[in-house]
Amino acid sequence: MKIRPLNDRLLVQRLEEEEKTAGGIIIPDSAKEKPAQGKVVAVGPGKVNDSGERVALQVKAGDVVLFSKYGGTDVKLDGEDYLIMREDDVLGIVE
Repeated sequence: MKIRPLNDRLLVQRLEEEEKTAGGIIIPDSAKEKPAQGKVVAVGPGKVNDSGERVALQVKAGDVVLFSKYGGTDVKLDGEDYLIMREDDVLGIVE
């Protein structure tokens, strides 16, 4: 299935968190938090400003981004979990 986000929205796939802490302690699934880092799979064409011009997004497909913990909407496509979020929910791009 192909999906193309609209306007300033992004399709993001969460990256898995580490199973162990730096000290070697294994974290059980019940204690894990949702990861706030993901890879951008697809981007929309951009937001339309007040003068009617389309402003391109700063984020592009393939970028690894940090986003707010509760940002975006969870969706399931072809058995995979994704998030659809606005560019405003992205806190930064990991380089």
